[in-house]
Amino acid sequence: MLRLTDIRLPLPDGPAHAEAELRAAAAERLGLRPDDISSLRLVRRSLDARKKNAAVFLYSLDVSCVDEAGEAQVLAQAGPGVTLAEDMPYHFPVQAAAGAPRPIVVGAGPCGLFAALALAQAGFAPLLLERGQAIEERARTVDAFWQGGELLPDSNVQFGEGGAGAFSDGKLTTQIKERRGRCRKVLNELVGHGAPDDILWRNRPHVGTDRLRGVVAGIRASILRLGGSVRFGARVDGIIEREGRVRGVRLADGEEIASSCVILAVGHSARDTFAMLLASGLRLEQKPFAIGCRIEHPQALVDRAQLRDLAGHPALGAADYKMAHQAANGRSVYTFCMCPGGQVIAAASEAGGVVTNGMSLHARDGANANSALLVGVGPSDLGGGHPLAGVDFQRQWERLAFELGGRNFRAPAQTVGNFLAARAAKRLGGVSPSYEPGVVPQDLRLCLPDYVCSAMVEGIQVFDRKLRGFADPDALMTGVETRSSSPVRILRGADMQSVSLPGLFPAGEGAGYAGGIISSAVDGLRVAEAAALTLCGLPVGDLEVPAVCGAQT
Repeated sequence: MLRLTDIRLPLPDGPAHAEAELRAAAAERLGLRPDDISSLRLVRRSLDARKKNAAVFLYSLDVSCVDEAGEAQVLAQAGPGVTLAEDMPYHFPVQAAAGAPRPIVVGAGPCGLFAALALAQAGFAPLLLERGQAIEERARTVDAFWQGGELLPDSNVQFGEGGAGAFSDGKLTTQIKERRGRCRKVLNELVGHGAPDDILWRNRPHVGTDRLRGVVAGIRASILRLGGSVRFGARVDGIIEREGRVRGVRLADGEEIASSCVILAVGHSARDTFAMLLASGLRLEQKPFAIGCRIEHPQALVDRAQLRDLAGHPALGAADYKMAHQAANGRSVYTFCMCPGGQVIAAASEAGGVVTNGMSLHARDGANANSALLVGVGPSDLGGGHPLAGVDFQRQWERLAFELGGRNFRAPAQTVGNFLAARAAKRLGGVSPSYEPGVVPQDLRLCLPDYVCSAMVEGIQVFDRKLRGFADPDALMTGVETRSSSPVRILRGADMQSVSLPGLFPAGEGAGYAGGIISSAVDGLRVAEAAALTLCGLPVGDLEVPAVCGAQT
């Protein structure tokens, strides 16, 4: 196939260009007739709106010619922007032999799900253990909590099938670079399990929390169909070690499950697991993270600021943004996990603490846009070198927010105007808060460090020059957001195993090696590959070339 890039088409009158329009544009680029193209695949679409009233979509397309023998001549004559398509197919390095040991995967977020799926596809029949509920029951439990019900410590926005990503915008953007086709593998599996197929070509793809939940259930069904097992309500409270290696796990009810291979994909909020690992002698270390709040604006304001006269165009949908600034006090301040047309959600996983996050449905059709407004913190802010000092730091501000909100999981909130003026007003403005179970007007300076607030003030003013209206006095800030990433790293070596305990494979966000759905899922694939090679007694080296353990892939 031929890869065509930088094909420019003016915005369509409707939601998307028809295939005939893309075929005609591809044929023109190649100097052919549309009928000379036998197949066409959309690879990438992005928006170029730099010229007012002259916005275009930029397309990358893969095409095959009817005359396959003549493709080389077409390539030679086509000029810039036409190359051979060279997508790297994904290969799992080994297939399990009969009687291969069964690996255990702990945690059913994106990392654990994709690790278990890949192992099941390779015949290793993994056992997936999840402390929370299956996604269907979990969704009902979380919704009940948002309506003022009970917080379940083992099944909430942070814990349960799908992980924290199941209650998010379902963004699939990533900055990781990998050459083995893992990113495409993740996207293809998501589509194969029910995600919209436009995630394969959109510049900033997303699934939406409503669609993502069905995808998660579909992946579980595939793991079971392929011979794997899944257990919910199975919290791992101990790692079994003998003769310097992993020999299994111990559940909260005392049950012991034997395995010489345990993948630990517990998520960034598994504070009790971090403490258990540290007490067991594993090496953990502090890592930088960030804290701040959620900031809400009317989605219409963001659309006008970003798209100008194109706001509301049926091909564009709700606008988003991403901004960063280095503040005068040396802190990075940035927006994170922006949710167009979404809502701010209660994301606590412990009694006595308020935590916020953001979520969007696939349609992104809510009245408000929200984003995290975060400031970086690091080991020097934590008051000591204890590996779990970051956990204590997060918990400190979450508990202050809980007290300010009235000790019932309501969240403290403040308008941007009052925050910039350091004014503790008791009324909100024109932006209706989307956070459930509700907000209480408070001074956010009482539940965030001074240096964080100082950087946020500066960041809001700078971002207002990039996105007009960001500093709108009525915009709403809801605190606190503390769980954007893990505050610890579980140290692992080049073979992906814990440096302290062979056979244990720390993985994903909770272990400090990923951030977001795609990077977590990709890390799950990498660790599953390493675990499979180790189970087969093969070295973990260059995984480009499939190895053999039983039947070859």
